[in-house]
Amino acid sequence: MNTQRLFFIREEFDLKQTDMASILNVNRVNISNWENGKEIIPLDKLIAYSDYFNVSIDYLLSLTNKKNEFKKNPLNKEIVGNNIKQVRLNNNLTQKDLANLLNTTQSTISDYENGVNLILTSFAYQICVKYNISMDWLCGRK
Repeated sequence: MNTQRLFFIREEFDLKQTDMASILNVNRVNISNWENGKEIIPLDKLIAYSDYFNVSIDYLLSLTNKKNEFKKNPLNKEIVGNNIKQVRLNNNLTQKDLANLLNTTQSTISDYENGVNLILTSFAYQICVKYNISMDWLCGRK
């Protein structure tokens, strides 16, 4: 997952990692690890980043070069789950098929689709890349 734009956009706005940490209510080390790709940024923090800088999630993850094609909607596990299910069904996949692709369990996919748990950023990213869909759309922001 390419997260270099997290660094570049923060720098573009002349913010330090400590500033961004305060904005996102995390430790500075989290910001450093996300920017350097040592850790994967949680989806809720990625959306907060997107909202703060008024750019799309797709732009932040280098899935597109277009900055502003999204709606600022709050993250909703049910919407995300319904969109995951739609992608799965559109691609004639079972929950088990999708679980195998993501190297997880069928019950995990079921929990995502039913809005029990929010999908991990890395899994969402893999789905977006594999099926050429927008992360903003997957998160109900497009």
